[in-house]
Amino acid sequence: MVGVMSFFADFTYEGSRSVIGPYLGTLGAGALAIAVISGLGEFLGYGLRLFSGRAADRTGRYWPITISGYVVQMAAVPLLALAGNWQVAALLIIAERVGKATRNPPRDAMLSHAAKEMGYGRGFGVHEALDQFGALFGPLLVALVLAVSQHDYKLAFAALAVPALITLSLLLVARTFFPRPQDLSSGPAEVTTSGLPRVFWVYLAGAALVAAGLADFPLVAFHFQQAHLVSAPIVPVFYAVAMAVSGTGSLIFGRLYDTAGIGVLIPLTAAGAAYAPLVFLGGTWAALAGVALWGLSMGVQESIIPAAVAPMVSPDRRASAYGLFTGVYGTAWVLGSVVIGALFSVSLGAVMAFAVAAQLAAIPFILAVRRLITGGRHPA
Repeated sequence: MVGVMSFFADFTYEGSRSVIGPYLGTLGAGALAIAVISGLGEFLGYGLRLFSGRAADRTGRYWPITISGYVVQMAAVPLLALAGNWQVAALLIIAERVGKATRNPPRDAMLSHAAKEMGYGRGFGVHEALDQFGALFGPLLVALVLAVSQHDYKLAFAALAVPALITLSLLLVARTFFPRPQDLSSGPAEVTTSGLPRVFWVYLAGAALVAAGLADFPLVAFHFQQAHLVSAPIVPVFYAVAMAVSGTGSLIFGRLYDTAGIGVLIPLTAAGAAYAPLVFLGGTWAALAGVALWGLSMGVQESIIPAAVAPMVSPDRRASAYGLFTGVYGTAWVLGSVVIGALFSVSLGAVMAFAVAAQLAAIPFILAVRRLITGGRHPA
């Protein structure tokens, strides 16, 4: 039920995010401003999860916190159609990220109860696949609107009000039918200690490095426009390709995680790092391949991260753990985005080198996590 809801939620906000870079550019923002706006949005979108996760665990009000976040997020996207300058648009972009920060930790905690019996990797993989397929169709709708309206970005944002309303309607239905998702979880918890184990922190360090090297798509789209690699209506199509790869990868790699464990992240991280030279140094077709690898990296992070964290902590601390994990992840993302934005004015080669180095540096941490798990110091 939440997966279907997430389909329409991603339809809405990923549709908008596919053209935010060029849209800000038309309103007068430069590369550094776009990188900072995107990075700050991601920082708040991840950093504030620490507080919403703790609030959900302490109060037990998982649904009210989740609902409030969705309302803010779904309202911010169509309001972009009314932005008269890039500063107002920036505030709405940041508000959308704040809404996501509010709702994600309690939602993921609730999903972990439903996913326990079917396998965390499969459960979160199915949810993420629905999530990302929504992110596929949203950009395609935006591309269609831009193509038939002579690049009218405001009309494209206004059209996204429809899936936003569907999202909020399904949210209320899910709340009505499943008021206590924690009742779906059966059997004893995998971890009974109240603290966060060492493997959690090692895994967090590796994920933070991956985030630091992952350029936000608005900057990627801005580069496409500046380099004349991709025309305006085709930019969201590229983003749709990334989301299709991300969603398909979530299904496949979620199941692989359940059978093979955390080690699947090693080759996937190495493959994902190849996005940077293809996107920033290649031609149109190389850029398309790079965007696909960028989407693969996103799908792996969004599906395997919650699946791997769930058995590391006790159920009553999962929202806090998700909030802490994604908070650090987002902080690394904003710092990496600022560095990438600054290097953009130096050279594209410097951008590529930083992105690749940061992501490859995560592999030793993933190897350490695998050793901790298989060595018997943490349950698999």
